[in-house]
Amino acid sequence: MRRSISKQKGVTLLEMMITVAILAIVLTVVAPNVQGILIKNRAVATMNELSTVIQYARNSAIDEQANAVFCPSSDFTSCSTNWRHPKMVFIDQNNDGERDANEVLLVATESLNSTMTFTSTSDVISFEDSGASSAQTIIKLCHTSNNAQYARQIEISLQGRVRLSQDTDKNGVHEDTDGNPLSC
Repeated sequence: MRRSISKQKGVTLLEMMITVAILAIVLTVVAPNVQGILIKNRAVATMNELSTVIQYARNSAIDEQANAVFCPSSDFTSCSTNWRHPKMVFIDQNNDGERDANEVLLVATESLNSTMTFTSTSDVISFEDSGASSAQTIIKLCHTSNNAQYARQIEISLQGRVRLSQDTDKNGVHEDTDGNPLSC
């Protein structure tokens, strides 16, 4: 005698409700953490890009044996004071701090993400042919939430050294070069 075994082809309503409840609980717990991770990754990526472009400006000044300028610009011809604008690097042949028609644009970045803000102690960063910076500059990046965990900073020394902030005490907040926690 042969028995036919029927196979289940669906789920019961109770099984579906339990699955949806577990999924809702997991999303409630995980979603805020994912958002924080995404914000931190965006901040790190932005600062890495900025650091790379600044170091490129310094190296260009040394290679070309001329002043190189790094600054925000809305039109890629003149420097602005708004660090949300795209940034540009050019060799400033006449040392006037502005990009003239005969001065080649070496590199440019995109404008800043709308959830981030920059502040800087200098509007224009100029590197001499020795690689030295015209002024010690601190550029700080903050998220619009003003949460200190998302704050990042770049310091450019007078020698032209570029240094990124770090979380040396592992408390989730980066510190400046003096060891003070960053705030927004």
